[in-house]
Amino acid sequence: MTFPDGQELEAGLPEILESPKDYGTVMMIVRRPDVDRREVLAIGELDVENGLVGDNWRGRGSPYTKDGSAHPEMQLVLMNSRVIALVARSEDRWPLAGDQFFVDLDLSKENLPAGARLAMGSAVIEVSAEPHLGCKKFVTRFGLEAMKFVNSRRGKKLGLRGINAKVVTSGRVRIGDAIHKVDITSTE
Repeated sequence: MTFPDGQELEAGLPEILESPKDYGTVMMIVRRPDVDRREVLAIGELDVENGLVGDNWRGRGSPYTKDGSAHPEMQLVLMNSRVIALVARSEDRWPLAGDQFFVDLDLSKENLPAGARLAMGSAVIEVSAEPHLGCKKFVTRFGLEAMKFVNSRRGKKLGLRGINAKVVTSGRVRIGDAIHKVDITSTE
C-alpha cells in the first residue's frame, strides 16, 4: 500500500472544501467492539449514556480523564468522508481510521463550533470542544504525510481529522440518512 504524498493531499483539498455546510449525508457507520476490531453497520443505535450501542467507547476509557474512565465529550467521532476517501484511497480502508461516522459535511470549526448540534436519523448529537487529532495508528495506516495534512494548523481549523461529539437525544441512524444542523434556539 502506498500512501498519498503531500501534493496529492493538497490537490484533494478543493473537493473537501466543497462539502455541504448545512445538510449532508451519513456515508458509513463503524462500530468498534474491541481494540482494533471494526464492524461496518447499516444501522446504528445512538444512546445518551453509551454513545454508539455496541462500541467500546465506555469500556476502553480515556487517557484524558483523571480516573481513566470514558470521556463524556468524546462518545463519538465523526470524519468527513471526502477526507477519508483521500487519505485511505479505498472505501474498505475507511474503518481503519477508528471513527464511527463518516459524513459528507463540512466539519470545520467555523461551520460547527463546540456546542453545535446535528441531527442524524432520529438522534441528535452535540459537537465537543475536545480536539480529535491523528496519532501513531493514523500514521501507520495512512502515512506521515496524511497525519501532517490533518494535524496542520489549517487541518485542525477545517476539522480534517474529524470532530468529537456526544449524544444528546438517543435514536437510530442509517447509512444514507441526512445529517444536518439543528437550531438549538428554535422553540420546535
